[in-house]
Amino acid sequence: MRQHRLAAAIALVGLVLAGCDKQASVELKTPAQKASYGIGLNMGKSLAQEGMDDLDSKAVAQGIEDAIGKKEQKLKDEELAEAFAFLQKRAEERMTKLNEESAAAGKKFLAENGKREGVVTTASGLQYEVEKKADGAQPKPTDVVTVHYEGKLTDGKVFDSSVERGSPIDLPVSGVIPGWVEGLQLMHVGEKYKFYIPSELAYGDQSPSPAIPANSVLVFNIELIGIKDPAKAEAAQQP
Repeated sequence: MRQHRLAAAIALVGLVLAGCDKQASVELKTPAQKASYGIGLNMGKSLAQEGMDDLDSKAVAQGIEDAIGKKEQKLKDEELAEAFAFLQKRAEERMTKLNEESAAAGKKFLAENGKREGVVTTASGLQYEVEKKADGAQPKPTDVVTVHYEGKLTDGKVFDSSVERGSPIDLPVSGVIPGWVEGLQLMHVGEKYKFYIPSELAYGDQSPSPAIPANSVLVFNIELIGIKDPAKAEAAQQP
């Protein structure tokens, strides 16, 4: 199945690459044309992330031409299967290396960050700073809380932010990543914390989004605005 997905992706990107020499004749006016461009763009980005930046656009174009023209294929199925297996293995090896490097970088970051004044490290490895103190109530695992937050990678790149959207969100304390579950229960309503969440308390090696590399340490600025009654919060969400 992976082999077929890889083949399809290469073919689609090949269509885009093959058209690069005729860029002046490419129109992006109709919905179909725009969608076609979007498919090629997304596939290109995906393959670039996999490190497949050495594809031969002319060879791809030749393969498409032979298939559409119903010409005899220039390589046997066995040769194609071997080539796809090579690319798949190379992509997996590259991803494994990147994951290992990310995990090592995360551990190094937390080790250094934990030495800073004001940073507290819990038994689980979660690190936090109190940016604003308050005397409000503390949430329990069964509570629903209202928060404003901004999530960043350790390099400062923002991957999600309710602050940017201009609207806080309601969420169940026990329904988020482990680092949040623990961290929210440390807070009092009205407080602002900065959390440094180890990958094992976040998403580990399973990235939920291209914006969050696997094994990433996540940095969150969180403001606990309020605690809602779970029953009332659930009733409010009913259509």
